[in-house]
Amino acid sequence: MGVDMGAVIEALVGEAERLIREGVWVLTSADRAVAAKAAADLHAAVGPPEFQRTLSEVDRLERLREALAAVAIALAHVHGRLAWFLGAVATVLTPVLHWRAVPAEDGRTFGAVVPALQQYVEAEDAVRRLQSALAGIAAA
Repeated sequence: MGVDMGAVIEALVGEAERLIREGVWVLTSADRAVAAKAAADLHAAVGPPEFQRTLSEVDRLERLREALAAVAIALAHVHGRLAWFLGAVATVLTPVLHWRAVPAEDGRTFGAVVPALQQYVEAEDAVRRLQSALAGIAAA
């Protein structure tokens, strides 16, 4: 299955929380504002597990791509540690760009693969953890 998105996101969140707690990363009002907007966008993109399970694979993939887009948009508006953090988490989430949820009639897919159901669950959980971390940054 590849990289465990959840574990890598958790490690990045842990590092961010430690840097903030130790005073190495001093949050600015701009950091908080961007984190708040990104947290809201991630929450809108990926809902609770019970809701996500009711969606088709096409819709789940669309929402995961929306989450990645929200991270990328937030990244475009910041510099410094928040940008480095968002860049790292965006990199972790990039496998969703190579997933497909529709059949390839002629077999050509530009390298896109059909993910296992567990990969959707893992990616959605990673987005929820990221959303929670960004909400915490916004409130710090």
